[in-house]
Amino acid sequence: MTSSSKDPLADLDPFDIFDTEAERLDRHFSRLDAEGWNRPSRAAGWSVRDVLGHLAGEELYNHACLDDDLDGFSAMLEREGVENGFNAFNDWCVRRRRDLPVEQVLQEWREANGETRRRMRALGRDGRLQTLAGPYPVGAQTFHYDSEYATHADDVGAPVSEDEADERDWWRARVAMFVLDEQGSHAQAEPTADSIWVHVHDMSVQLPVPVFVEASVGRLPNDYPLDRGIRAALRCLA
Repeated sequence: MTSSSKDPLADLDPFDIFDTEAERLDRHFSRLDAEGWNRPSRAAGWSVRDVLGHLAGEELYNHACLDDDLDGFSAMLEREGVENGFNAFNDWCVRRRRDLPVEQVLQEWREANGETRRRMRALGRDGRLQTLAGPYPVGAQTFHYDSEYATHADDVGAPVSEDEADERDWWRARVAMFVLDEQGSHAQAEPTADSIWVHVHDMSVQLPVPVFVEASVGRLPNDYPLDRGIRAALRCLA
């Protein structure tokens, strides 16, 4: 992806968004008491504290990509007995931090993520990053991080002001549409004035922007009236 006119996200700054969502999480985490840390999050099976453990742990992968040391990352996972992909890695990251003081985990995340954000910005959106899926544009990877951080901010109940909610929903929807196209999904999604038109196979539906976003990250409630096929086709960022 380049910053040319062919880039559908060219008017969005992925690094500014990353900073905003990281700051949102940090503010929220900084205000939590013991009850708040132990409260269940929207991420299945994880408490709010577990979400923090996940965020801190995944910086191991982020830094391995930045350092071009994915072989070292894979060797570390092998030493730790972590197999079966990213789900196992995520669970390991959470488990190994559950017995640590939460202040220590919060500081680990702050420092590691701060480094990630600085280094990604320095590389620029047209730079290239080594990932387990192969070389990938830094800007596009940062948009993936943006979506993840916004999702986890919602998972833990970090406040979003009314003034920023609409703009936040729209950038998230645009990133989701970009990823659907990037993945060659059979789900077609196009923005209208105030919603997202979705077509999957022979089915079409107009979805409010927040609903489309929630579907794209796998957070749409089970009882929301949306066809299972459409729901599955839209999930692209979680």
